[in-house]
Amino acid sequence: MTTTSEPVWEIPEPLSTSEVRVDDGTVIALRRHGNPAGPRLVLSHGSGLAIDLYYPFWSLLTDDFDLIIYDLRNHGWNTVGTLQKHNMPTLIQDHDCILAAIDHHYGKKPKIGVFHSVAALITLLSPTKGSEFAAYVLFDPPLCKPDDNYEEFDAAVARTAAMTRRRTAQFQTREEFADFLPYLPVFQRAVPGVCDLVAKTTLRECASGEGYELRCPREYEAQLVDYARTFAVLVDFETLRCPIKVLGADPTLPYSYLPTLDLSHILTVDYDFLPEATHLLQIEQPAECVAALREFIEPLA
Repeated sequence: MTTTSEPVWEIPEPLSTSEVRVDDGTVIALRRHGNPAGPRLVLSHGSGLAIDLYYPFWSLLTDDFDLIIYDLRNHGWNTVGTLQKHNMPTLIQDHDCILAAIDHHYGKKPKIGVFHSVAALITLLSPTKGSEFAAYVLFDPPLCKPDDNYEEFDAAVARTAAMTRRRTAQFQTREEFADFLPYLPVFQRAVPGVCDLVAKTTLRECASGEGYELRCPREYEAQLVDYARTFAVLVDFETLRCPIKVLGADPTLPYSYLPTLDLSHILTVDYDFLPEATHLLQIEQPAECVAALREFIEPLA
């Protein structure tokens, strides 16, 4: 149960917001936080979540960095469009539109991509091959080698998608949702106060005014998980055109999303894992994640 002794994470108002029309029916909300004079970081999130949920992580960067944050389509601040377009090819197209819009709205300067989970997979599969970025810092991207490991990965995808489709879709109050979350293994390592933050950032009031519903509907989240079967094996790090840091979950722990792929054998990637962290490492060990990010990008500045 959440308690009054836990910290309350209050997300500040953005310095500015901008709308990006990525297709005829979809608008993505960009927000700027932090220090506009600092190096620019572009941040997005994992499937079913929202970038505001990562505030315990990116709040530690606001003094020194120019932060441009956004939610994937059908997540967070964005409205819900058609299920048909909630797929990896469309999200990759969105990604490239968003990068162009960032330069248009906020001026051109080097960008460092800071992406978690499916957002990391999206940027790795962009046809730009990282040429729009000075560097990538990627947290636990869902990757798999097309070899003997694929069978385990495929089975994990099927289980995760099935569980997602069984999620409760509506709640009477945000407090009801927040009180339920600590019983789920996925949130048991999160920093204090995160369960309330999950409720704030991933639920919206129902159109009827009665209760709250998931901002990203469970069918949409599950469909994107299903896409991991095909797209997780397509990343070729040898073709990417910027320095890359990948920080994975602890592979010795039971995984809460999909298995973490050890990338230590890939010479073009600075790979490490965070001990005692699961897939949600940025909201479990935010200070350690920030330290790893700073250590990697400092020589690039």
